[in-house]
Amino acid sequence: MEPIAPRNLTAQLAYRARGNPPGTTPASSVGNFYPGLELDLRNLWRRVFAGIQLHEAVALVLAVDDDAPEEVRGLVGEILLAVDGHPVWIEVVGPRSPGGADESLGNWSLEWSNALADVAQKAGQEVRCTFTKGDDDQQDVSLRVRKIFEESGPEGGEDARTAVLSRQLAEPGELTQSLCSPWQNDFIGCGCYYWAASRPDYVNVEADEAKGSRGHNWLQRDRTPTTPKVYTLRQSDLLQHEDIIASWEDKLSFVLEGKDDHDRDGD
Repeated sequence: MEPIAPRNLTAQLAYRARGNPPGTTPASSVGNFYPGLELDLRNLWRRVFAGIQLHEAVALVLAVDDDAPEEVRGLVGEILLAVDGHPVWIEVVGPRSPGGADESLGNWSLEWSNALADVAQKAGQEVRCTFTKGDDDQQDVSLRVRKIFEESGPEGGEDARTAVLSRQLAEPGELTQSLCSPWQNDFIGCGCYYWAASRPDYVNVEADEAKGSRGHNWLQRDRTPTTPKVYTLRQSDLLQHEDIIASWEDKLSFVLEGKDDHDRDGD
């Protein structure tokens, strides 16, 4: 009997192995990929073109390989404008405030999972990439597209496709290496209801008489089991950057089953 060769790559990507939490699947990520989440998919695009390393958020060439051709070695510090006719760095136009007139808001990098969706299908091929140093000068360089997924058999064969991300793009650990860290102020830098499980927002939650809820802001300082459960955003009630830098490990409580670890019955 021939071994079963799974072909539904979407189903493979959605599969959650026994014992893994929901946050281990790509579907749990938020589309902007910013680093407060379970993984940082900006790192997936870092080496999508052979010979150079890119930062998706600013479309910037960070480094080139030592053995890269001369025309590629000069790309460090340049901005990627377009790939194979698809723009990735565009001018943003809109009102600066509600009701205001449209105006230029500067340039911004598009989200590459969408902008480069067609290019990702051209693994092994060379595509024309347009770069600039930020002035009017532009140059085109042909770069080879690396494969997104590993293959288990002969290259190009349908049965060889897998849902495993290619090591040419990201080594183990690289998708999480740029996630936020408490000792870098990140836990205060972003607003509530944005974070993943690594940074709770609303803790010690219980039902109230109005069929709503009440609880604590996880960043509320000097919180004890008897502190009234009133969610606060008042700055004087909350930990500040200096608190986190000095001793985040003493001030940020662990949360188990939605409650402060020291606030749980029997603990």
